Amino acid sequence: MRKTQEESGTRLLQSGKAALIGGVLALAVCLVLLLAASFGISQGWLSTDLGDRITVVSCVLGSFAGGLWSARRAPTGALLAGLASGAVLFLLLLTLGLLIFESASFENGALGLLCASLCGGAAAGALGAGSGGKRKSSAKSKRRKAR
Repeated sequence: MRKTQEESGTRLLQSGKAALIGGVLALAVCLVLLLAASFGISQGWLSTDLGDRITVVSCVLGSFAGGLWSARRAPTGALLAGLASGAVLFLLLLTLGLLIFESASFENGALGLLCASLCGGAAAGALGAGSGGKRKSSAKSKRRKAR
């Protein structure tokens, strides 16, 4: 195997790892936000009619947090890493929903959660793409600084 093929395989594994960890982080943030919202509903601060909207907003914010983390950690393709993190979040939510409710129906808002997860991850990938870290100086800029 060539060295470039090994490097690309390593980059792919690192990107996949970043997307998986970002998806788990997104799920954790989403669950914390939903817990806070349920506390607000039980205290009477929030209306019970806002349940669907709160769920979508917490999904977007969780996906944004996980996507931002994965976009900054992925070696290449910050936008794809953010989208992958959002997709992992949706798959985790779908898996938990199947385990808890034993049925899958897209009529109960699963399509909205899919869009929310992907949009939050894409936004994080787009914002996290430019802040990867310090850039290396080229030889020309080093010579200019030396003068």
